[in-house]
Amino acid sequence: MADDRFSDSESGILLRPNTQSQLTESSKVAINGIGPIRVGMTVKEAENSADIKLIREEIGAHENCSYVKPQTGPSGVEFMVIDDRIARVNIYENPRITTVGGAKIGDTEERIKSLYPGQIEVSPHEYVPGGHYLTFVPKDSQDQQYRVVFETDGKRVTDFRAGRIPEVEYVEGCV
Repeated sequence: MADDRFSDSESGILLRPNTQSQLTESSKVAINGIGPIRVGMTVKEAENSADIKLIREEIGAHENCSYVKPQTGPSGVEFMVIDDRIARVNIYENPRITTVGGAKIGDTEERIKSLYPGQIEVSPHEYVPGGHYLTFVPKDSQDQQYRVVFETDGKRVTDFRAGRIPEVEYVEGCV
């Protein structure tokens, strides 16, 4: 069974559509998306599911990879898009947005580890001296294509992302 701390359904199935119909600051990040928006959706499907307009960001775009963010709605949310499909969600500069389990920007490394005992892999940050990547690894084999990556300054979470492998693990985003 899927880890319910990142699941958004009673059954623990991560790929079941979320019942939340809008993207707001109270939307929860699951291992495979946020609120009504799921990894694998086309940009149009994501717009329809959340009743929002997603605006393409020119910065960071590269060949078949780009970013979109909500025209209105919560700040600090962007989506990596590969071949017109959502591959991951990035959360930055908004400590009000949390995972289903309650993790958020500003949390200590210790809190993240305590929320997901035995499921966090720690690796050194490539650009922040003393910083880390705390990667949530699901136990269920059906969810092995997903991860949540918390970036830290060595003490606290500075941003995080959720989505499918390999895109969720891209440190530099679309390059």
